Amino acid sequence: MIKGYSLLVAMLLAAATPVFAQQPESPPESQASNQAAQGVSWSSLSADQQKLLGKFSNDWNTLPPERQQALARGSNRWLGMSPEQRGQAQQRFQRWRTLPPDQRRVLRDRWEKFQSLPPNEQGIVRQNFRRFQQLPPARRQMLRERWRSMSPAERQQMVQRAREQQMRRMQMRPQMRPAPSQSRPRR
Repeated sequence: MIKGYSLLVAMLLAAATPVFAQQPESPPESQASNQAAQGVSWSSLSADQQKLLGKFSNDWNTLPPERQQALARGSNRWLGMSPEQRGQAQQRFQRWRTLPPDQRRVLRDRWEKFQSLPPNEQGIVRQNFRRFQQLPPARRQMLRERWRSMSPAERQQMVQRAREQQMRRMQMRPQMRPAPSQSRPRR
């Protein structure tokens, strides 16, 4: 059920930007809310993070805790990237900056919808997103165009069919599993 629907969500996310596939798993809600209340001290950042975030050094303590955490996580991710990954991230950011405000809003809404999914469903969406990204470019483009040309009712039908197919697959899995092996014959 989730897999078929998440493939569609992944297609929608893929049409926008590949940044979602690189996001780390979200912490559990209770952990996230505890972290949101706590800021990140400037001294707790590594020297490389401080160098990268240098323009924030004078105002760091005035930033909201959520912003401090986001900058700390982002700088840590940036420092862990290869030069190629950094170049790709910069290209995605430049594309983001050129988007009209209404398209940015749509992407933010999609991101918030994704963030609201339970962690296991986020993982499924990420997996399906990666699978979609591995398709040949012509096939991805064809799927995007097909999705865009559908009416909302047709899209809903497609989502419903995907859910039903996934339910059938999940119901068949226990039957397809091999029977537990017999105990070994005694010697």
